[in-house]
Amino acid sequence: QVQLVESGGGLVQAGGSLRLSCAASGRTFSSYAMGWFRQAPGKEREFVATITWSVGTTYYTDSVKGRFTISRDNAKNTVYLQMNSLKPEDTAVYYCAATNGGSWYVSRYQYDYWGQGTQVTVSS
Repeated sequence: QVQLVESGGGLVQAGGSLRLSCAASGRTFSSYAMGWFRQAPGKEREFVATITWSVGTTYYTDSVKGRFTISRDNAKNTVYLQMNSLKPEDTAVYYCAATNGGSWYVSRYQYDYWGQGTQVTVSS
């Protein structure tokens, strides 16, 4: 089992920044990649970014490219999501996820473990 705990959410004005953290514990060696997803009220949970633990390969959804950066600290078993130039449409609950699938994925169905989520609210 892998346990994931997110932190760092909050309320910020448009144009501002936040950094989310996801601390992983348990059988973290079995996790190949980590992902960030978000879910706005009344909408499906959508992919934001992913990173592999070993090489650090990253991939982003188009709407956050150039504004968000995913990174990891292997020594701390922690993944980060630096969010800059935030927009009201970024408002959502942000979830951290881990996959054992041997690759990185954009589909939420490929992820095996999930955190409890952290709220990000961007005011206009």
